[in-house]
Amino acid sequence: MFFLANMFNKKIHMPSAAETLPGRDAPIMVPGRHFVSKRALNGPHPDGMETVQFGMGCFWGAERLFWKTPGVWVTSVGYAGGGTPNPTYQETCTGLTGHAETVQVVFDPSAVRFEALLKLFWEEHDPTQGMRQGNDVGTTYRSVIYCSTPDQLATARASRDAYQAALDAAGHGARITTEIDGWKTYYFAEEYHQQYLAKNPGGYCGLRGTGVACVAGGA
Repeated sequence: MFFLANMFNKKIHMPSAAETLPGRDAPIMVPGRHFVSKRALNGPHPDGMETVQFGMGCFWGAERLFWKTPGVWVTSVGYAGGGTPNPTYQETCTGLTGHAETVQVVFDPSAVRFEALLKLFWEEHDPTQGMRQGNDVGTTYRSVIYCSTPDQLATARASRDAYQAALDAAGHGARITTEIDGWKTYYFAEEYHQQYLAKNPGGYCGLRGTGVACVAGGA
């Protein structure tokens, strides 16, 4: 995906209110069903489900990671954490929306613990890189966790501290830059981004972890 993004001006600083693009009132149109599971992409979801947003760099590979996880009901990709309403992919690539590429994960907490999802999150990307992930550079590729409940928020922060300790013990030598916050307005990405690596099995996936295990997770 970074080849497409390189056509646009990369930004490594969050835009000011004056710089933020205005966006639009109409949402991006997306398919009703997940390409792989055929479940409703935007609900309604069964009772008891929880939702969280993870940003790990390019959202193509990150989404595949979670849709393959037992206990995850449905996934989608979108933009969150910025100020532009209903942004397009081209707009987010300028760095002037403030959004991160995120995966919205709807999961059954009776089938998969939130800690297990956090373990995947920490281990499958490098959360110390700031406004980048590998060759993908810009605010859109920053590491984020946007939580939908106070319990999720407390658990995510505790897991960050535990993973920082693991990185320190392994001599990684860098601080975690992951933004952990409450729920942000989530805007669906365009249809061709949804479940991209299922539609394009040979497509780009930039996920690469630190090699340091997260011991705070659980099945």
